[in-house]
Amino acid sequence: MKRHLQRIGTLALLTALIFIAPVAAGAAETATDDENYTPRGSVARAVFTTRIEDREPIDNLVRIPSSVDRIYFFSDLRGLDGEIITHRWEYDGQVMAEVKFRVGSGARWRVYSSKNLLPEWIGKWTVVVLDESGWPLKASMFEYFDASQDVAPITLDKPPAEAPTDEAQNNE
Repeated sequence: MKRHLQRIGTLALLTALIFIAPVAAGAAETATDDENYTPRGSVARAVFTTRIEDREPIDNLVRIPSSVDRIYFFSDLRGLDGEIITHRWEYDGQVMAEVKFRVGSGARWRVYSSKNLLPEWIGKWTVVVLDESGWPLKASMFEYFDASQDVAPITLDKPPAEAPTDEAQNNE
């Protein structure tokens, strides 16, 4: 009987090694891959703005009053041709929207997304630019504040205009 139990224990151990070891090895391999992952492109500019004109943001906001009901996020992408890029809009720990773009050919590509805002969505917002594998390339924040506070929006210097001959993809 004792010998029978030893055989069962040995079989159970072998079965566990056969089925669990490859899963654990794959998990270790994935973690190593993530640690060594290097995104191939970058975000040269990332701007919150009230409007896009001639494929460029007209202002650069970090505080936006609740009287503004739509905001745009502009990003100037470099070295990401052919990839799918995502603008992920987050508020209060929740993903509120994800907008995907297929980057065209060329070393530079400009894209923007927009979000309609409700007055009760007061607080800090983040937009994360993700590459095709889900790796964050850039995270930008703005504060949406109660317009009754009678505080002016904070505007940074207008971003420099780029040559109009560059390629652009404008999606909403």
